[in-house]
Order: sequence, then structure tokens, then C-alpha cells
Amino acid sequence: MSGDELRGESSLPPAAQPTRKVRVRRTRSVTESLLSIVLLLESFLVFFVTLVVYGLRALDPVVTFVGGAVFIVLLLATSGVLRHPAGIAFGWLLQVALIATGFITIPMFFVAAVFAGIWVFCFVKGRQIDRQKAEYAAALSQPTDS
Repeated sequence: MSGDELRGESSLPPAAQPTRKVRVRRTRSVTESLLSIVLLLESFLVFFVTLVVYGLRALDPVVTFVGGAVFIVLLLATSGVLRHPAGIAFGWLLQVALIATGFITIPMFFVAAVFAGIWVFCFVKGRQIDRQKAEYAAALSQPTDS
């Protein structure tokens, strides 16, 4: 083996080297990024709320931990599909479900409402920023009349 081959370099001329497909990463919208951050934070919240509900013995331990785990998985899975309108709609549904946990422990009405407010803010601001970015990109692609 030559020194080039040991370093992972090919001794073939560039035209004879095998071509590799370069995987281009999909760019995420600002809305998708912000909402996925909110859902991640809510998954931490649900973890700690699960521990609180268990400690208060508000529900059966099996129901508490299974329900908490399912809720966390739904939050994390939804953060992965926010590029689709159905993913965002399901995120809104999860906000309502999070507020509904106030029926298990009353302070969750307030805490979940704060997180739902953060969700709404991120949704509105993310859409606004995405719209401005699209307008800017369109303005850059327009030929100027000089």
C-alpha cells in the first residue's frame, strides 16, 4: 500500500474516483426550532411533575409513571414532526393536555398555562421571522433594474 492509500487518499485520477452523494441537511424553520425547544422543555417538566404526582400519591404509581412516560414520548416525538402541519396541530393538542394535568395537581393549571403561553409566543414569533426571512430571500433573488 502506498502512503496515500494509508491516509485514505486515492491514487486514482479525479475522473476515475468513485463519486459519493453528499447529503444535504434540511434547513429547519425558525418556528420548527422554537417549538421543538418548547416541547423539549415540557418533556423535562412532565418528568418532574410525574415525580411530584408520585410523591403526593395523587394517582396509582403505575398509572403515574406509565402516563408520564407516554406523555414524555409524545412530546419528544412531536418535536420531530413539527415540519408538518399535523405535527404543529398535535403540539397544540399536547398544550391542552398539559393544562388538563391541573386536574391531577392544581398548580399545574398555572405552570402549564405559562408553558402554553411560551408555545403561543414561539409560534407567533417563529412564523413572523420565517415570513421575514422568506421576503428577504425573495428580494435577494429579484433582479434589480439598473
